[in-house]
Amino acid sequence: MTTLTETDKKQLKQKGIKETQVAEQIEIFKKGIPFVNLIAAATINHGIHKFSEKEKEKYVALFESEKDKLNLLKFVPASGAATRMFKALFQFLNTYNPAQETINAYINREKAEIIRTFFIGIEKFPFYEEVIKRFVEKHPDFLNLPDHFQKYYVVKILLDKDEFDYGSSPKGLLPFHKYKTHPATAFEEHMYEAALYDESNGVAKLHFTISKEHNNDFDEEMDKIESRVTEKTGVSFETSFSYQKESTDTLAVSMENEPFRLETGEILFRPGGHGALIENLNDQDADIIFIKNIDNVVVYKYKHELAQFKKILAGKLIEVQNRAYKYAKLLDETTPNEKMINEIKDFLRTELNVHVKSDVDKYKEVYQIEFLKEKLNAPIRICGMVKNEGEPGGGPFWIKDEDGNISLQIVESPQIDSKNKFQEDILKAATHFNPVDIVCSTKNYKGEKYNLLDYVNKQQAFITNKTKEGKELKALELPGLWNGGMAFWNTIFVEVPLTTFNPVKTVVDLLKPAHQVKDK
Repeated sequence: MTTLTETDKKQLKQKGIKETQVAEQIEIFKKGIPFVNLIAAATINHGIHKFSEKEKEKYVALFESEKDKLNLLKFVPASGAATRMFKALFQFLNTYNPAQETINAYINREKAEIIRTFFIGIEKFPFYEEVIKRFVEKHPDFLNLPDHFQKYYVVKILLDKDEFDYGSSPKGLLPFHKYKTHPATAFEEHMYEAALYDESNGVAKLHFTISKEHNNDFDEEMDKIESRVTEKTGVSFETSFSYQKESTDTLAVSMENEPFRLETGEILFRPGGHGALIENLNDQDADIIFIKNIDNVVVYKYKHELAQFKKILAGKLIEVQNRAYKYAKLLDETTPNEKMINEIKDFLRTELNVHVKSDVDKYKEVYQIEFLKEKLNAPIRICGMVKNEGEPGGGPFWIKDEDGNISLQIVESPQIDSKNKFQEDILKAATHFNPVDIVCSTKNYKGEKYNLLDYVNKQQAFITNKTKEGKELKALELPGLWNGGMAFWNTIFVEVPLTTFNPVKTVVDLLKPAHQVKDK
């Protein structure tokens, strides 16, 4: 049993963390986290819908007819710094000496394909002209330097703390696309996109989760771009921000599962990963919420196709939600007959992918109704799924929990026991992956918000090994926002095209067609 000192208790109070949370987290470290039990990969007609053109038109029309009666919101996790995006460039700066070798020699020696691609396409990056302009101002002889010195200094000014410092910037504020008039940030592109499908009665509402230290930077960007985007789209914007709560920080422990203490004596707490954002999502009040990552944007010419699929997912949500609301209301107000009970069971099974165990039929009627109410009264999410073409990311699977319940889940590879051949074979049979393209409903038929924290599976957290102050430690990541964080939601998967998935994981992803504006 871990004993907390008065100083520890004061630290917990400042963070808003309860002592019981510390005890729970230590228990998770001690027990370890079980792998999920895959039953099958979700595939077309077995957990994933593939809509016909007629169905797509129907869902778009349904969304268009309903949207002005609804409070819509676009929720964008945007707190990540761009450090990993520039990982290869940082390595280049640390290991390349322009006085000793050419860049080609370095590329061949290090097999640095990202660096090769970066320099081949360097003039196509939206930040290139600004970087060159800055360098020429400071060093007028820059253009007279040998080519490999020029390239080295371009990377240096791009990442230098006293210059552009892009590695420390949030992804959302980096220039992603180069238009004729200006370079556009990912933040700006999300606003243009929101105008196409997140607009109700002329207003588009967006919520970004950001890091506290970047708050002023986002405010400045908003001041700079809002009038331009409003003028172009004819849409007004209501934009709000929140930070990952300190109360969601998780305990780090020693290899003996005791709280890890810094040299100051303080307990080490670490950010809980994107699963912590379920708290931020829980604070939002909207009828339909679109969820999409900050780096998954496209240049303007592709936005209409992308918006079309958002409307399709939202239309499907409205259709399913209307029936779920009808049945939930009916169960509250009347006692249904056997035929209606069977109809609701069939809806849960076929539309909401709820596995109704055969023994439910043997329950007394009052308990059957209780079961149906519980299953109907849960948040609903429609998740776009993309055909698997080697991109990293979680995937859609049928899983069975420890109580024998079968459900559709988005599962990350670390959650799967790769040493188990049966599980590994299911993983290999996966046909789709998760691009984080979610449209969801978080209210019941009375318009009351669900407490989303009640629908998290805490057993789907992640434990990783780290080091701090030269000592090994174990860290805990909360269940991922769209993995364990939404484990007990009603889930529907729909195939969407690969064109809707254009993340920027490394800087050279900005050279892909979806991020390039071609002048005609």
